[in-house]
Amino acid sequence: MENNPNAKLLRIFIGESDKVGKKPLYEVIVFEAKRLGLSGATVTRGIMGFGPNSKVHTAKLFEISSDLPLVIEIVDTEEKIKMFSQIVEDLFEKTKSGGLITLEKAEVIRYKAGK
Repeated sequence: MENNPNAKLLRIFIGESDKVGKKPLYEVIVFEAKRLGLSGATVTRGIMGFGPNSKVHTAKLFEISSDLPLVIEIVDTEEKIKMFSQIVEDLFEKTKSGGLITLEKAEVIRYKAGK
């Protein structure tokens, strides 16, 4: 992807325990993004969060959660992101996973591989 003042940021919020069969949902999403030629994806593990069910998930030692929040971020052209967001929605439906999907404007200033 070239520098693009009109790129989009797809942000996907899921739980660490969400699965597609035996595979973690976040892995399925990242590898599908790679297979489809999106510019890249990053998964970040949260230390605390809650969603629609209002259950707090935390990484505190005395309350170790096996379902910490994860955020997957993907930046690419609007066309690719909108196509991919439908795939993510289908995965949510297939796995009966809860979550949140957001779409934001992003300006790509630099996108280059390192040495």
